[in-house]
Amino acid sequence: MISQRTREAGFMVAPALAGVVGIGAVAAARADTLDLSPLPGAVAVLAVFLAMHFALRIRAPYADPYVLPLVGLLTAIGLVELNRISPQYALDQVIWVGVGGAVFLGVLAFLPDHRVLERYRYIIGLTAIGLLVVTMAVGTSINGSKLWIRVGGGQTIQLGELAKVLIVIFLAGYLRDRRELLAIPTERRFGVPLPPMRHLAPVIAFVAAALAVVAVLNDFGTALLFVGVFLAMLYLATGRVAYPAIGLGFFAVGSVLVYLAVPRIHERITGWVNPFGHAQTEGYQLVQSLQALGDGGLFGRGLGQGFLLTTDGRTVIPELRTDFIFSAVAHELGYVGAVGVLILFLLLASRGIAIASQANDGFSKLLAGGLTAVLALQAFLIVAGIVRLVPLTGVTLPFMSYGGSSVVTNFGLIALLLVVSNRANAPARPPEPVEDEA
Repeated sequence: MISQRTREAGFMVAPALAGVVGIGAVAAARADTLDLSPLPGAVAVLAVFLAMHFALRIRAPYADPYVLPLVGLLTAIGLVELNRISPQYALDQVIWVGVGGAVFLGVLAFLPDHRVLERYRYIIGLTAIGLLVVTMAVGTSINGSKLWIRVGGGQTIQLGELAKVLIVIFLAGYLRDRRELLAIPTERRFGVPLPPMRHLAPVIAFVAAALAVVAVLNDFGTALLFVGVFLAMLYLATGRVAYPAIGLGFFAVGSVLVYLAVPRIHERITGWVNPFGHAQTEGYQLVQSLQALGDGGLFGRGLGQGFLLTTDGRTVIPELRTDFIFSAVAHELGYVGAVGVLILFLLLASRGIAIASQANDGFSKLLAGGLTAVLALQAFLIVAGIVRLVPLTGVTLPFMSYGGSSVVTNFGLIALLLVVSNRANAPARPPEPVEDEA
């Protein structure tokens, strides 16, 4: 019988081939001669994924065999497009993938049983709040959003990326304790059956805190992600649709108030509603992105062949490497390539849901479900923003967008998800023999 890890090793061939073929195609489009400069970076990334694979063989042999290959394929596509935009961006991303791999190995080495995190849920929750408060206090505003903290050498880190994982851990522990109380309504308000207000109050407080994040950090995406993850976990814990509906209602009302009060949010909504009417101001990036999507056609222009850079090396879409990396993929690989990327994210989300369903305790189910919701919502929000289904949120596309904090955090998130999977799939230990006292 083929083991989980052997099956995983077989599927890892696809990311390796995708990376090599993609780098070769971009190199061939750039020059008549063969450019081997990206090859060391590709070898380094392959070494990182092999290290993660062998670590799983040792520390988590029963973990899901499909998650790591899916992450590898998304990472490979992202690196190929970053190399297409700028070899320096790709090199930086390779370094961050290495750091993310080290975090992945650290989680496997020092957290053999994720359930220990439930004991420290309140400390973890306070830490998440502290990270956001620090960002509010000393963060640097870039492109209007106060999400980054500058460190030595001009580098920036985004503490909110780590905070989202810590919030999921806290909520998994909190909701596990109160899932029965929240699931049983004992009173009615405005005709809606609700549990006691002392148990529902944290729901309202969390939505209010998310709106405060919008106002202070000037970032709609982070708040929407936090609220979406929280409401998804609340539904998983209780099975009641009314609670997410109430939460979204409060968030919608608060968002209107923030839209009226915060100029940057007002500009972003204006650029979304009528991008072509503000093609040189608020709607510039969205218009450029929509044109890139349209020019891609069914099969795209080909890697390295699309019009993504001007003659002086500037990107046609200003934030192409981060917010609009999906636009680059759709432009050069077409509708087929774009749908392929979406399918990869759907498969990754489906594996996360499968891990949550296989878990044998409430905390593990909520933790796996919450971590999966983080990845799925991020992918949905950024892609939906690019195709103008929702306003642009500024969140990154997991494993593909340029950015150290996002890459490192997501690799740690995947490691935690696989630890849950390993625990759920491990064979049950036989009971200890009872000695006959007679």
